[in-house]
Amino acid sequence: MESIKKLSSSRNSRSRAHSGFTLIEVLLVLVILVVLGAIVVPMVTGIGESANIKAATIQVAALERAIDNYKFGTKQYPTSMEDLADKPSDAKLAKNWAGPYIKTNKDLIDPWDNDYKYDAKGKKNQGSYDIWSMGPDGQDGTADDIGNWKSDS
Repeated sequence: MESIKKLSSSRNSRSRAHSGFTLIEVLLVLVILVVLGAIVVPMVTGIGESANIKAATIQVAALERAIDNYKFGTKQYPTSMEDLADKPSDAKLAKNWAGPYIKTNKDLIDPWDNDYKYDAKGKKNQGSYDIWSMGPDGQDGTADDIGNWKSDS
């Protein structure tokens, strides 16, 4: 009987010793999680950046419509983007102003929290106007600028 008790207690002590995770097992799981994170994070941030670029493209198009509506009513392009939200102080312009053409001046901020740029005498659109976002890098005049002169192709 005593040998049965010893055998039983021996099994219990062995099962208790193997019931937890070893340091190697825990480190292996951590390494797997880090590798998965290194794969997933760039994919997720790429999707976010792509969404911001699409949002800026849509916002540039919406601002184009607002500028065109302003010109239709006042017979001239706005001198600044703020003219789309605020009634002009010039009496002649104010008489024909049918705005606001945008809801608030917050609509003049791109997805990267930079102001949209506007040039009433268009350098890229001769005889018209230029409106653009400086894009993800926040630098004006770089390849990632998003403007009304770029095609979708």
